[in-house]
Amino acid sequence: MEIKVSTQNGRVPITILHVDGSLDSANYNLFQTKADEAIKGGARYILVDLSHSPYVSSGGLRAIHHIFEELNAIHPDATLNNEDIKKGIYNGTYKSPYLKVVNLSEKSEYVFKTTGFDMYLESFDDMKKAIASF
Repeated sequence: MEIKVSTQNGRVPITILHVDGSLDSANYNLFQTKADEAIKGGARYILVDLSHSPYVSSGGLRAIHHIFEELNAIHPDATLNNEDIKKGIYNGTYKSPYLKVVNLSEKSEYVFKTTGFDMYLESFDDMKKAIASF
């Protein structure tokens, strides 16, 4: 697996993590490390590009959730505490404004939906639409 990092300027600067290869238990820690480095380097809005990633396993999901938690910790919302976010996820009224995914494979989209990640992470099939959503 290879991870390339790029930045696009939309309404806000967006850091894009381009994943080439499956995101699974053998390499999720490399992905998480790259994301943590980007966040420490100032990334506040992250888009995970999975157009060259045929599959995301539970290890990959764990790393994506870690990024979600890290970005939420950086962006404390005065109007929403953790309990409010959890209720919003459960009710379908909260989607992360800081982390999104683009170009999920059919298998990965199935995994996202069955594990509930689609309840709080927006997924796009078009890079321009994904960038514009931030």
